[in-house]
Amino acid sequence: MAAPAMLLQLVAAGLALCAALLWLRGRPAGPERARGRVCVAVLGDLGRSPRMQYHALALARHGHGVTLLGFLSTKPHSDILCNEKIHIVSISELKVLQVGPKIFQYITKVIAQAIQLFYTMLKIDHPSYILLQNPPGLPSIAVTWVVCLVRRSKLIIDWHNYGYTIMSLIHGKNHPIVQIAEWYEKLFGRLSDYNFCVTNAMKEDLQMNCNIKAITLYDKPASFFKETPLEIQHKLYMKLAKDYAPFKRGTDSIHPDVEKSAFTELDIRNGNVTQVKERPALLISSTSWTEDEDFSILLKALEDYEEYVNDGIKLPSLVCVITGKGPLKKHYNRLIDKMHFKHIQICTPWLEAEDYPVLLGSADLGVCLHKSSSGLDLPMKVVDMFGCCLPVCAVHFQCLHELVKHDENGLIFRDSNELAEQLKMLLLEFPTGESKLYMFRRNLRASKQLRWDESWEQTVLPVFRNN
Repeated sequence: MAAPAMLLQLVAAGLALCAALLWLRGRPAGPERARGRVCVAVLGDLGRSPRMQYHALALARHGHGVTLLGFLSTKPHSDILCNEKIHIVSISELKVLQVGPKIFQYITKVIAQAIQLFYTMLKIDHPSYILLQNPPGLPSIAVTWVVCLVRRSKLIIDWHNYGYTIMSLIHGKNHPIVQIAEWYEKLFGRLSDYNFCVTNAMKEDLQMNCNIKAITLYDKPASFFKETPLEIQHKLYMKLAKDYAPFKRGTDSIHPDVEKSAFTELDIRNGNVTQVKERPALLISSTSWTEDEDFSILLKALEDYEEYVNDGIKLPSLVCVITGKGPLKKHYNRLIDKMHFKHIQICTPWLEAEDYPVLLGSADLGVCLHKSSSGLDLPMKVVDMFGCCLPVCAVHFQCLHELVKHDENGLIFRDSNELAEQLKMLLLEFPTGESKLYMFRRNLRASKQLRWDESWEQTVLPVFRNN
């Protein structure tokens, strides 16, 4: 009987605490809150959270002091680091305790993260709003909600996806942990004051299945995602050539006054940069190397492409660059090391935040293998590629049509065979201006896409101004 009695006591204590916090929240806000400071928080790596960095920059530009809170595993963009209105607060990325059953390890990690996040959020300058990325939402949504009650702040959740659907890729939909995570995410998600999400499909799903009213804020490219001038391309190629063989010039001898990469050459005497004749095509993809992206599709398509060239079809050599960090990178690098191509080179660098848009703006074709775990989010990498007027081949999933218009700004494929055929079709006339690849680029140039700053001012700024 002691255990049920203790459980009832804990429940009663929890209810009493919630009542006290709700009473606190109902009290008038003090002068600190009136200043409009915003905490932009993500229980993840800030350097790999571009949307949250863009939120921070937009808020700072409109006069808000910003606390940017998260892991500092990789360096954020230099615009963040140089902005006097943005104060970065790092939290430690806790490792799983390798003791006992896995469920015990996971629970221990969640509790430790909750304590660390709660303590850190209570220490920061008083925010009027906390803008939280989800996922990851366990335990950050519950912790942030409690902090908002204590500090009388408003909680805004920016829904990028559902955390429980990502967990289901590893454990399966019917695993108890996944079902608890789904219940938790829907329950605490309803306690937010305002919500943004990344697609109209997610907006409808949040309303229908979670009773959460959200505003769609599509990902849009930042202003620095644009086509890269040839001179800047050359500088980046020469920089990357120091570490990555595919960017190095061939073995042919060159004039001492010429500096050459695999793609460009600089005449040192007059400073002119030109493209190398019969240069390879530059194919780029970016990834977080997780279960929702199957890179075996691309690798198999590249094998087929190699066969096309060997069969005498006139196609360019390929340099395939796959950027990013993540848990499955070593696995795929081992697969790549076993592949022996004559006409294709593959490298998997991690690029500095400032170099990534420059490389996208230099590439000939983008490939996206993101398959949404929920079917409701869109790949930001494609948004960035379109910002650089870079045509894309993207794998099909439920709401991809909200971004990629098949046969207009790119192509949609379902398997490696379709992707291989698309690569052949797009690169058959490379690099002439009459190809379908060039037509897609021309369509992207003419589309005059809305940029992040404009979209943010139309969609997000009114929420802060009106509240």
